[in-house]
Amino acid sequence: MTTTEILTGERADLLETLKQHRWFLTFTAQGLTDEQAASSPTASALCIGGLIKHVGTVERSWVRFIEHGTSAMDTDPESEDYENHASTFRMEPGETLASIIAEYNEIAAYTDKLVETVDMDLSHPLPAAPWFPEGKTWSARRVFVHIVAETSQHAGHADIIRETIDGQKTMG
Repeated sequence: MTTTEILTGERADLLETLKQHRWFLTFTAQGLTDEQAASSPTASALCIGGLIKHVGTVERSWVRFIEHGTSAMDTDPESEDYENHASTFRMEPGETLASIIAEYNEIAAYTDKLVETVDMDLSHPLPAAPWFPEGKTWSARRVFVHIVAETSQHAGHADIIRETIDGQKTMG
């Protein structure tokens, strides 16, 4: 696609929706210190920086699924990668909010290019996992809808955490 072409239809809708929900998520971090972004002030262990990091990690994983199929996703609860999954929900020592957001923006830009070009009907079987229905396949289109859902769900979590930190709300 050239810069003079304008996207329409489902691709434009997906990109607009992704942009909106990514904004909701990253807006919650606006003006926070690294310490605030790493804090867990609610009953949950979640923090704003960790949520942004997690959403980026999950988005990258689903993009790999679109591009490379089932083998690109590790769903074995005994694997090291699966164990590291929990670390995506927190800011580790040495991580900054700025670096997490910069990486998230890079992941988002890559995903957006894929939305513009991929065959939306390209499908792969979901990996075997207790949280996926057995024998189900997902198209690229379905994966992008899932990324929107993941982003919006965690934007809501981040909003609650931010309101607890200093009263700021994304909406309202």
